[in-house]
Amino acid sequence: MSETTSSGGRCPVTGFGGEPPDPPAGPASESGPAPRKTPPDAELLGKRPGLLGLIRLARGNVLNVIPRDALHHRMVSGKLLRRFHVVVDPEGNRRIFKSNFANYPKSPEAKGVLAKALKHGLFVIDGEDWRWQRRVMNPAFAPRNVARLTPPMTRAAGEAAERLKGREGPVNISQETMKTAFDIIVRITFADGEGESAVPLDVVSPAIDHYLADTGRISLFDFLRLPAWVPRPGRMRTHPTLQALKDGADAAIAERRQKPNTGDPGLIDMLIDAADPETGRRMNDAELRDNLITFLIAGHETTAISLAWTLYLLALEPETQERAAAEARDVLGDRAATGEDVPKLGYIRQAFSESMRLYPPIPVHLRTAEAEDEINGTGIRPGDTMILPFYAMHRHRRHWDRPDEFRPERFADMKKIDRFAYLPFSVGPRVCIGAEFAMQESIITLATLLARYRFSLTDRPAPKPKLILTLRPDRDIWLEVRPREG
Repeated sequence: MSETTSSGGRCPVTGFGGEPPDPPAGPASESGPAPRKTPPDAELLGKRPGLLGLIRLARGNVLNVIPRDALHHRMVSGKLLRRFHVVVDPEGNRRIFKSNFANYPKSPEAKGVLAKALKHGLFVIDGEDWRWQRRVMNPAFAPRNVARLTPPMTRAAGEAAERLKGREGPVNISQETMKTAFDIIVRITFADGEGESAVPLDVVSPAIDHYLADTGRISLFDFLRLPAWVPRPGRMRTHPTLQALKDGADAAIAERRQKPNTGDPGLIDMLIDAADPETGRRMNDAELRDNLITFLIAGHETTAISLAWTLYLLALEPETQERAAAEARDVLGDRAATGEDVPKLGYIRQAFSESMRLYPPIPVHLRTAEAEDEINGTGIRPGDTMILPFYAMHRHRRHWDRPDEFRPERFADMKKIDRFAYLPFSVGPRVCIGAEFAMQESIITLATLLARYRFSLTDRPAPKPKLILTLRPDRDIWLEVRPREG
């Protein structure tokens, strides 16, 4: 068993713990900006502990199996049951996600942890199935539609600010952002101004928690690529909360088919009515259900977590928070932000972008090579596993100055950011279909809250990033919340 790293060329290393040379970018100088506090990060892998040790680490926190060498080299390759390549290089990302996209479908491991709940959904499927579904859904997420959907975001953000009024002591920010993001996605999905849903938060949250606790964890059987019919521990039955989630989605679809919405359409209406512009094909109920669940989960889970991380980082750096709050107050006064305000909230956009650099919502992607290829001078064979750790890419010593610090100003000029080095929503044909939607709701929510409240750290232990399906804090984020004067 051997490993190689690529840093422009190929060099053998004795394990994942080899010490690479210092990169040219990053060290502070006397005339440079003052250092800032280091936000919580994950402990990456030094020496390889063997297959069973890796599986144990992965079941606890997948971030712990990313090799530390990935912070310094362009590529780390080796063999563990099968050949793998950890790609942490913009050109490698370009090859896999864009120029040779068709050669790198989602890996069986990635599909295995999601298929139970989202078998027919856009996030899991590949090939022609994915292409026609994407064509069907693209109009719903076009910029003109996203702009139309911002009023529910404004209302939910204003309600979140009202909930914080008069709160004393530490506040569970994770819980608050989860409720806010869920209120938004429900109103937009069902076109329901009251935020009522056949799939309520108290059904969705336990279903997600169950997936994170067991069903969605990586199985040794996935790594061994045993046939799908071989039972996986934790996936041998449908958990009641997951079944309730499916039943609720089925009920919502059936109700909307019987009683079409006569007002502004929600996402469910757009998907029911949509047809593939090339073939005329429409989604059946199973495809509708799994995509509805995909949007309910992805549309609030990842955004809520990113909002909580951003508020935590702003509490960690009070001067940065004050700059963001001043911008919000100048633009908003004491009202909630709207879609029209978003272009004026540039620094808050920078802060949210920087938060997603440090804590990308989906920090590791897996692909499988279907045919021979070459990346960074390394030959790729059919069946090789491609590991794309955006978490490491976003902290790479060669691509980011002071990569472990929270510095929103690095996003002041997006033209200076390599789009294949910064991938919070992925990139290429499979870029997140709801990326602009997520940015709009996040900026609206952050600006509304920062204009009215000051957030500060508590004496509770700092949250650490933990990856199971999404990059969650390993504990709820609690912050002190105090109203701003004036």
